[in-house]
Amino acid sequence: MKHPSLSLLVFLSLVGLVPQVKGTRFIVGGNMGWSSAVNYTNWTSGKHFYLGDWLYLVVDECFGCLRNQMNVLEVNKTDYETCNSDHPLVNWTRGAGRDLIPLNVTKHYYIISGKGFCFGGMKLAINVHNLPPPPAALSEKSDSSRLYQRSNFLVMPIALAAGALWDSLLRAVW
Repeated sequence: MKHPSLSLLVFLSLVGLVPQVKGTRFIVGGNMGWSSAVNYTNWTSGKHFYLGDWLYLVVDECFGCLRNQMNVLEVNKTDYETCNSDHPLVNWTRGAGRDLIPLNVTKHYYIISGKGFCFGGMKLAINVHNLPPPPAALSEKSDSSRLYQRSNFLVMPIALAAGALWDSLLRAVW
């Protein structure tokens, strides 16, 4: 395009149309991280895990010598209950004690640390749900809410029209 400012305006207008979705990144075990010193049943209590969230498993500094020995495995429920790491569904281990698990499927996740660490308590079970529905829309009876909805609906076309008008003025002057 001849005028970069118009390109920028169009780009920003289109980016504004894309809905923003952001999942929560849970640091598993909080300040204690992924270690045998945490009761993960207690840690998950009261937490809600939704599609798009992330589990971030960090090996605490006091376990620095074990970072290369740790692994993070997703297993089935039976292997979770028996701490069997022989047949993992997914090995999420990425090394350096910093492992990230995207919660991109609604299901039960069973996560263990193999090599005997599971028997020391390093296991986590969560259930991932779909996002809850948004709150109910405001009543249509309110004139102010209808005015807001109409004005919100017109913002983008007005911005694009203003950009086109600006571009035509610049072309006429130059």
